Amino acid sequence: MLKVSIVVPVYNAGRYIDLCAPSLLGQTMGEDAYEIVYVNDGSTDGSAQRLEELAAEYAHVRVIHQENSGWPGKPRNVGVREARGEYVQFVDQDDELTPQALEVLHRMADRNRSDIVLGKVIGTMAGPSNVFKRTVERCTVEDAPLMESLTPHKMFRRAFLLAHDLRFPEGPVRLEDQLFMARAYVRAKTVSIVADHPCYIWNRREDGGNTSSRASTPEDYYGHLRTVVEAIKQDTPPGPLQDHLLRRSYRVELLRPVGEPRALQRTGKDLERYFDVVRRMALEAYPPGVRGGLPALTRLRAHLLEEGHLDSLVELARRTRTIRPELTVDDIRWRDGKLHVTTTFGMRRGDGEPLALVERYGRMLLDPDLLAGIKGAEGWEAPHPLGHAHGELLVHDTARNLWWYPDADLTPRTQPLGDRRHRVVLTGETPIDPLTLAGGRPMEPGTHIVWASAQLLGVGRRARVTHTTRGAGPEAGLSFGSARIGTPPHLVIPAWDGPEGQLRLSVRPPGRATLPHHLYLRTTSAPPLRRAARTVLHRLPPDVRGRAKKLARKADPWSGGRP
Repeated sequence: MLKVSIVVPVYNAGRYIDLCAPSLLGQTMGEDAYEIVYVNDGSTDGSAQRLEELAAEYAHVRVIHQENSGWPGKPRNVGVREARGEYVQFVDQDDELTPQALEVLHRMADRNRSDIVLGKVIGTMAGPSNVFKRTVERCTVEDAPLMESLTPHKMFRRAFLLAHDLRFPEGPVRLEDQLFMARAYVRAKTVSIVADHPCYIWNRREDGGNTSSRASTPEDYYGHLRTVVEAIKQDTPPGPLQDHLLRRSYRVELLRPVGEPRALQRTGKDLERYFDVVRRMALEAYPPGVRGGLPALTRLRAHLLEEGHLDSLVELARRTRTIRPELTVDDIRWRDGKLHVTTTFGMRRGDGEPLALVERYGRMLLDPDLLAGIKGAEGWEAPHPLGHAHGELLVHDTARNLWWYPDADLTPRTQPLGDRRHRVVLTGETPIDPLTLAGGRPMEPGTHIVWASAQLLGVGRRARVTHTTRGAGPEAGLSFGSARIGTPPHLVIPAWDGPEGQLRLSVRPPGRATLPHHLYLRTTSAPPLRRAARTVLHRLPPDVRGRAKKLARKADPWSGGRP
């Protein structure tokens, strides 16, 4: 038996066939261990001929032709039925796999006898996801945030799919991926997550032709969402697990039209139409326990929705849109070969005041100044303000568009503001280890930008780690220095850089692993020095200024063209 069958539904793929195919054909697993099953769904643009050419050239490529079904569900089902591999990996026609993807995913699956394996997703359609924060050998939907990853771009044990008759709905069905994944997660005894190696490249098409971008009416879209909700309710008994599984769709899909920015973009009858559809579904389809487990601001939105306060939802969206993250760098220094960054993360309202809680009669109330005058929001309680607070630092490898999570989480706590007012903040020291950050491997050469992400009281924000944040400030850079990692040695140079003085880690490859004096100055106080240099340059005559800029760029290739 083959180890893996890649199943690719194809419809009028055009040039995307040749963009996707090399990544599938060149897998390190070896051609004798896997196959590629293209299912042509009645293409009319020449895709069928191109697929036949690939099958004629490569022995591990097969093509199945069928009449057009109008959606990828049926082609995927046919691919599973015809597959000869122990595992099935779904790939869309405009996406790609990284070269080692099948080998890495199958090794994980084989080691744990996994029903489903999630591989780290990258690409222009993918942002950072805490589902891929850590590699997990064995988990289930009960103990991991699997419902945050509902696309089918995963590896499945074929016998598991067949035994539970797990099939995609066929024909033009919205949210077919969510329905399939929800049913699969509930039945899977072992799920594995590969977070230390990028596997799937999820691409945004230049022509906007991704299947998920097709328009639909609110009645149609939420009718299909109701099917997903009813399937989860049918597959799980009432109680905490069912509430947990339903909470994601309530928070993400159902509340989307009545939160920012959508509630501020739609107006009049259009907004009212969406409001009526989602309110009816909130009242009819979701058990009370779903709403009860939401964080304070999200739960308030659910309350206003169910009570019919559309104007209040719009005003709440207007105010919460102005909430900004406040990140303080309290300390930053090298220690034991790691860059230790100590931060405090909070939120401020649009007027600059902290997003606060007020203690009254033994109850913690959500910021009364934020909610003043909003009908239905008076005295809104936040009974467990720390229970939904979480955050971390993350590092963006800009050259490869990869997001990595250092091995640390920020700790939630309340910070007194006086007069029975408090704020929720996240604090902690995050060690960034250049030798292990990239999935247990050393950081690759290039520029890596440090960010912070947080969820507080139902408000999610991502913030740059910059020298302008109060606390350590630019002076913290005075102890930066640099570090050598790996063999042969790469030089890691932290710097406050870019227009906002963002913390960047520049990794220089062997042969360039020296630290010139001018570059050391950049790492310690780059923004002031650069501003001074620009001032001097602007005072020079034009011809002299041009020669000076060329010399500066030649002397410092890391300047990105800036003096």
